[in-house]
Amino acid sequence: AVLSLSNVAVAEQNSTEPVPVVSAAVQADTIKLIDIAGRQRMLSQRMAKDYMYVGNKVAVSKARKQLKTSQKEFLEAHSKLVNSINNEDIKNLLSFVEMSSEDFEAMSKESFTTDNAQLILDLSESMLEGSQYVVASLRESLNIKASKIVDDSGRQRMLSQRIAKYYIAYQSGIKDKNTVDQMKAAVKLFSESHAILMTNSTNTPEVNRKLNEIDKLWKIVHKFYLNIEKGGLPQIVFSTTDKITTKMNEVTKLYVEIYK
Repeated sequence: AVLSLSNVAVAEQNSTEPVPVVSAAVQADTIKLIDIAGRQRMLSQRMAKDYMYVGNKVAVSKARKQLKTSQKEFLEAHSKLVNSINNEDIKNLLSFVEMSSEDFEAMSKESFTTDNAQLILDLSESMLEGSQYVVASLRESLNIKASKIVDDSGRQRMLSQRIAKYYIAYQSGIKDKNTVDQMKAAVKLFSESHAILMTNSTNTPEVNRKLNEIDKLWKIVHKFYLNIEKGGLPQIVFSTTDKITTKMNEVTKLYVEIYK
């Protein structure tokens, strides 16, 4: 179950249905839901990353704590989405995401093996794909630039964790071409999206300051990520991708405030 990052990037462009006009209040609420559903994408990747870090005995204490926290946050956000969305198609997709998360939780308690790591990887891809569908569907209901900026910014959180997930997956013995390709695709999409956010005309000075902080870090560390086949830097990858995720979460929250 492999999700192409090109599908993540363009899934929201497939609809040809007319978009209804929505009130300012509905727009603000929907943008908040886009942020919540977008963060679920990140959590799906972070949980898989944490499982494999624990299994590889790297950053065990941090990864174990983060895994537990992420699973709790994922369930809480999922409940909020279920209770806030009435669209039947989205609700059906959320039901599938819930089943995948339950399977993930059960598998995460199993002893670490390469086969189990592959199953965790596959489940995280299903959860990501489902969460992306929710984001794309919510964006279609608005069809305004604000929803794209919040989506693109929020997706950066996911990409940073996805990078760490595939880096440690390779170290876990999942050394196929797909692992390398997905890693490099995540790095490429992050770079492209970061450039778009840096030039966004509605950025506030605070948004620009935070994006510049990420820019300085990214210019250094993205080269480490691309050396996935060489390996040897799991601690650095863990800490730097977490730092980027935290900073991008702050940026996304600022965008939500700008456009609410």
